[in-house]
Amino acid sequence: MTTVTAPAAGHTSAPARIGSGALAGTGTLIRFGLRRDRIRIPVWVIALTLGTMSSVTEFKTLYSTAAERASAVSSMDSPAALAMTGPRHYLDDYNTGSMMGHQLLGFMAVLVGLMSVLIITRHTRNEEETGRAELVRSTVVGHHAQLASALVVAAVANIALALLLTLSVLSAGIDGITTGEALLYGLTHAAIGLVFAGVAAITVQITAHTRGASGMALAVIGVAYLLRASGDVGNDALSWLSPVGWGQRTYVFVDNRWWPLLLCLALAALTAAIGFVLSTRRDVGAGLRSARLGRRTASAALTRPFGFALRLHRATLLGFGAGLFVMGVMYGSILGEAADMVKDIEQVQEALDKIGGASVAESFASMIMVVIAVVAAVYVVMAALRPRAEESAGRAEPLLATGLSRDRWVGSHVAVALAGGTALLLVAGLGFGITGAASAGDGGLVLRLVGAALAYAPALWVTVGVAVALFGWYPRAGAAAWVVPVYAFVVGYLGPILQFPNWMNNLSPFGHIPQLPAAEMTWTPMLLLTAVAAALIWLGLAGFRRRDLETK
Repeated sequence: MTTVTAPAAGHTSAPARIGSGALAGTGTLIRFGLRRDRIRIPVWVIALTLGTMSSVTEFKTLYSTAAERASAVSSMDSPAALAMTGPRHYLDDYNTGSMMGHQLLGFMAVLVGLMSVLIITRHTRNEEETGRAELVRSTVVGHHAQLASALVVAAVANIALALLLTLSVLSAGIDGITTGEALLYGLTHAAIGLVFAGVAAITVQITAHTRGASGMALAVIGVAYLLRASGDVGNDALSWLSPVGWGQRTYVFVDNRWWPLLLCLALAALTAAIGFVLSTRRDVGAGLRSARLGRRTASAALTRPFGFALRLHRATLLGFGAGLFVMGVMYGSILGEAADMVKDIEQVQEALDKIGGASVAESFASMIMVVIAVVAAVYVVMAALRPRAEESAGRAEPLLATGLSRDRWVGSHVAVALAGGTALLLVAGLGFGITGAASAGDGGLVLRLVGAALAYAPALWVTVGVAVALFGWYPRAGAAAWVVPVYAFVVGYLGPILQFPNWMNNLSPFGHIPQLPAAEMTWTPMLLLTAVAAALIWLGLAGFRRRDLETK
């Protein structure tokens, strides 16, 4: 015998929650999301704005005369330079404003997309993966409330960035820039960010894992950037397949088109709508793509700590490897033109002269190596902090309840970070070396550039050591390890151009690496950095043995 009972007063049935009450609780979740991101969003917005304005200051300094701007046009009017910057039309009137649209917009679009993707995955898929979403949805919260609130939080971040960029550009004292042009520049960033927020709204429905959802969305950003680069060099139609290309084709500060922003907004609305529809076709915590059944028995590698850790890091490592190889190829393709590109830029010439080297190509390669090493450092920080993520998610506790010691568990992740970071340098050096040798017509550059890239391995190991020491003693402060790559980029890449004092460079482990291939190899700093890295890792392991484990 079956008895049908009516829903209790004040409660709605499941179909009703998907219908009219699907957005119940969205306002509360928006306020909660903004409260949680009260530090993250301002840091993102301010960092992106400062990055833009520091480049604007550099443009005003480096290209202050008509002759210098004409020289910049001749340097940028090559396939390799256009692939790294933007469409040629900006070169028709190359002032400070058009330089921003040409050289900054494409690069900043990638960073704005990254910000949007991380916001969406943090407030949706990560909440489901940790089980908090199920707890929240057990209350009076509609089915779509979580995704809707995440999209609103991402929109707030993008609009805040647009407004701050607009005000900063207007206050920079750039001749001839109007309020409308500055507003278009800021809103272009926001429109591109909204598109990738919508893309992330789809990817979080596909997989049950935060890293997988983020990885797929970041892959879309990468494809969009490559389509933009291919279109700017050859067939223009390819650029129209990319939201990054749409943003650049506003031709801000040149033609000031507003209508490409409508394409971005339409795609953002479409992708967000698809995300909402897909979310109704899965259970909380599950993804549309069902997890593959594993083998009946684990392979021999997975039964060992290092093999298991390598399996966890595999996707991220492969993604960074592909990205760094492409990055090396792109920089290598312009190595032969480096002398022509910088011949009339006094500050860059002084920075390259300070580095030394038998040719401008060698000096330029030494400067670029810092950028490659910093990107590899981003990976090693993520890998070295993976034990913290495992601990916070409650997965470390059952693992350490077995015969696995704390040292072996953390050590396996540290070993992957050390070896993985070194492998990334090797891959990037190969890409840089092969195309650089072809561009400069010097076959000997292949091995020299691979060696120059690998020379940064001890600096990466010190970065790993800093992250492990923080995790071991002050796990909540683990995010402070990001200071190392950020500081290395600021003083290592921008420092020689902006003429920072030498003591600032000495504070970074990357500042002690011999600047190959322009300089001679010196082993003493390499050995000292390796010793420092070993000491920091030992210190971190000692701290982790002594502190309590975070439990659920």
